[in-house]
Formats: sequence, structure tokens, C-alpha cells
Amino acid sequence: MQRIKLSDTLEISRIVHGMWRLSEWNMSSSEILNFVEQSIELGVTTFDHADIYGNYTCEKLFGKIFSKKPALRKEIELITKCGIKLISDKFPDTKLNHYDTSYNHIIKSVNQSLKNLKTDYIDLLLIHRPDPLMNPMKVVKAFNQLFKEGKVLNLGVSNFNPAQFEMLNHHFDGKLVTNQLEISPYCLEHFTNNNIDFCLKEKVKPMAWSPLAGGMLMNPGDEKSKRIKVKLEQISKEIGLDRIDKLIYAWILKHPADIAPIIGSGKIERLKSATQAFEIKLTTEQWFEIFVASQGYPVP
Repeated sequence: MQRIKLSDTLEISRIVHGMWRLSEWNMSSSEILNFVEQSIELGVTTFDHADIYGNYTCEKLFGKIFSKKPALRKEIELITKCGIKLISDKFPDTKLNHYDTSYNHIIKSVNQSLKNLKTDYIDLLLIHRPDPLMNPMKVVKAFNQLFKEGKVLNLGVSNFNPAQFEMLNHHFDGKLVTNQLEISPYCLEHFTNNNIDFCLKEKVKPMAWSPLAGGMLMNPGDEKSKRIKVKLEQISKEIGLDRIDKLIYAWILKHPADIAPIIGSGKIERLKSATQAFEIKLTTEQWFEIFVASQGYPVP
């Protein structure tokens, strides 16, 4: 398994395991522990959370594994996110889904995540979404306090555009180490809006959420996804692959920005399939065949 360095204090597995559907997997804490241990055996040591996942339940479900095996914490890297408030029975005073990147909310959210995850520190904290009411000085104040207390070791963002990333980074004494973006053969947005170019320029290694386009590339729901799947199947046949998801991951991994795909499956064979993508050597022409199939027209 390849590993990538995000900062002087953080190295992650190139494949990240996403926990946003953990509450839907119907696993006991022993089964979750076994699943995490199998992931580590595959070289996948980085686990992605957010406070809101599973109606605010996934972090707590995951944290139970440390009650069973406390030493496991030193073998993995934990990512979590904050900054979104959802309508939930857990927070009856919230009447509308909205963003909150205030100092108080960031501090409160991180303290709750630490409690849920049964850990003293988070390897990487991300602001989940750009907030039109974000006061960067308040965010930085929260960041600095969390750093000082040793509760958060690294910071980054998710779904930010280059200007938003640069704005927050400008006010921060440290350095934002990543940006989680929606990247897949279906979603080319960040190849065309300068976000990937910005990551290359700033040497920021992005993570790709929904690399399979929410499953649409496996089970097409529109003409675009059907078109892409036909091309994926064609190239898979050419190079002797048994699954197109391996090809999708290989397509993402080929990019020089060192994009780290986030795999959100609760099936260990799906995670194993993702790790096998490193063995696939796509040609530049094959990469562009998939790009053009998504784009719907040839490159100029």
C-alpha cells in the first residue's frame, strides 16, 4: 500500500476508508473491530469520519473498538469533520440544516468527537463545507486552541474552492494539509475549476470522496453514466480486469496530484479490490478515453 505525507506530523494510507455509512452496515462492535483489523492488514490505516455521519452516530459506533482494543489507536489515523448542523432528534433545537463554523461550535464539536471516538486526539480535522458566514479569525482561534491542547494534530478543509482554501490558509499560522473533493470519472468539476491545479501548485494532496459517483458508475442512472460505464467495460476487457471499480480507482490514482480515494464500502472484498488498483498501469491514452467519455466531446 502506498502512503502519502500530508505534513511533517501526518502520513496516511493512499486508500482511505470512509465511515459515513457505518450505521447502515449493521455490525456489532466486534465485527467493526474485525473489519478495521482486516483493513489494516490490507494497508488501509486511515479512517474518515464526520460528526454528522449516521445522524451523529457513526463516530460513537467506531469508538467502541478502542474499548475492546485500546492499542489499535496507535496503528491508525483518524480524520473527522465539523461545521454542519443537521435537523436531528439528537439536537431538537436545530430547525434547519445549516453551516456553523463559529469558534464555539468547532470546539464543542471536536470535544464531542473525541468523546465519541474514545481518543485523546484527532489526526486530521476538516471544516466540512464552505460557510458563507465563516469568520476566518474565529476558525483560526479554534484551530489554535485545539492545537495547543493537543486535541487536533493537523487541519484541512472539504469541498472548498481555491479562493476559499487560500482565504482560510492566509489567516492560519500553520498550513491546511488537504481538501476533500468529489472526484470521479463522472465528476470532472475539479479538473476544470482550477482546484486540482491549485492543489498541485500548493503541494496539497487532495482526497476524493464518492470516487464511484455514489455507485452510479456501477449501476448507471443517466446517459452520462451509461456512456462512461461502456468505456470502463471496454478498457477493463482490454487489460484483463474482472471489475470496473478497480479501473476507476486506477484512473484516480494515476493523477500526479496524489489523490487519495475514500472507499465507503462495508465489504472487505470491495476494499481489497481498491488496493489492487495500484497494480493497474493505465496508459495516458486510456486515461483520456475515460475523461472524454465523461466529458462527452473530444479534447480540443
